[in-house]
Amino acid sequence: MSVTVIATEKAPGAVGPYSQAIKAGDFLFASGQIPINPEKGKITSGDVSGQAEQCMKNVGAILEAAGVSYDDVVKTTVYLTNINFFGAVNEVYAKYFQKNLPARSCVEISQLPKGAFVEVEVVAYCGK
Repeated sequence: MSVTVIATEKAPGAVGPYSQAIKAGDFLFASGQIPINPEKGKITSGDVSGQAEQCMKNVGAILEAAGVSYDDVVKTTVYLTNINFFGAVNEVYAKYFQKNLPARSCVEISQLPKGAFVEVEVVAYCGK
């Protein structure tokens, strides 16, 4: 099985010793994306909807770098610092996943890096 590191400047760089994504065989495993604006290097200010939008843009940049799209995503995990954010994040999420709806987990956690409200990670199928 081939393993390839996927990296793009259109998404924020890793804030630790990990890759933005790894393509292993026919699957892409993307690290969780918090709402860091890659041009500014800072968390997107504002409400959870704005942060969710930036997370999804970051995910999209990584998918594009790997040669796949949101339609190829088979599993997502959404982390929220407050489960009451679910509705607002779900509205943003639904704009990006419309055709092939992936399996999803959504959990509340106590904190995220850099004070983010939301983080999104995905697994995508890259096979034909």
